[in-house]
Amino acid sequence: MTAQDVQQRAEQFRQDYAAVREQVSRVIVGQQSIIDGVLTSLFCGGHVLLEGVPGVGKTLLIRTLSRALDLRFARIQFTPDLMPADISGTNIVVEDATPDGRVTRRFAFQRGPIFAQMILADEINRATPKTQSALLEAMAERSVTVAGATHPLEAPFFVMATQNPLEQEGTYPLPEAQLDRFFVKLVVGYSSRQDLAEVLARTTADSAAEATPVLDAARLIAHQKLVRQVAIAEHVRDYAVRLTLATHARNDVLESSGQFATPMVNKYVRIGASPRAAQALVLGAKCRALIDGRATASMDDVQFMAKGVLRHRLLLNFEAQAEGITPEAIIDNLLATLPQGVVA
Repeated sequence: MTAQDVQQRAEQFRQDYAAVREQVSRVIVGQQSIIDGVLTSLFCGGHVLLEGVPGVGKTLLIRTLSRALDLRFARIQFTPDLMPADISGTNIVVEDATPDGRVTRRFAFQRGPIFAQMILADEINRATPKTQSALLEAMAERSVTVAGATHPLEAPFFVMATQNPLEQEGTYPLPEAQLDRFFVKLVVGYSSRQDLAEVLARTTADSAAEATPVLDAARLIAHQKLVRQVAIAEHVRDYAVRLTLATHARNDVLESSGQFATPMVNKYVRIGASPRAAQALVLGAKCRALIDGRATASMDDVQFMAKGVLRHRLLLNFEAQAEGITPEAIIDNLLATLPQGVVA
């Protein structure tokens, strides 16, 4: 592939990214950082967890994005009585008539909503852990196993989940293993005065804007491959590694732990980020570089991705909860103190 071909593909990427962003922005007022975070994850092939109070547009954002993409969409409303088979599907008895008039019965697999390409897992923390785990294989392996048979999912495949942080009664926290499968966790806040006024102008009139499809599956997969081809310098990749390792508090049992941890991490962090966090930092940085028209990812790109990638992967101890320390405060401390130069 020539340099001109690469440049043309990069320009097509930026055009498609801008087109999808424009379609989403036609419906969603403000929340530009959230839209960019979702789209960055989309073009990196990662799943997204949106957290916010009711009414801030989490579900609308995902539904609008599904309309801007020519992908099969399915919504799963998570409730306490939702069962794993309601997500994955199940084997049912099917009757067939033979030419001689007899009726034969056989088992046939009836696919669940997980077999779409874009899944909206609405209020995911309202279902039991057993039901939540039905998503785990799909998110990690892009396949579903039912009754011993494995069924592959069609690419591209995304899970966009929402959860409400306020109503804790009747909810079930997501297992750590499942949280780790989300590329980023984005916190959706309230609209500003100007944005809320625009929301009212758009939603209380007799017509409402809608998104139209501007990107299909084949081009999206090609863009995901292009993101992985973006160059990243060794010292920038090492910074992503050190940033991930810096979330690991000192542990007397594990000799390698705590090498880059700050005093704040050692005091408040119970479990740090996994290698998936380092992968997400690098992929996200590459995508941000491509969006900005740069040939290589930078330190700033890694830092831009840090909060979204790390906030749901840091498990804090009781002392942190008692003192009101948040994962975002830990991440800010790491970004402020971790050296950016080459460290032996």
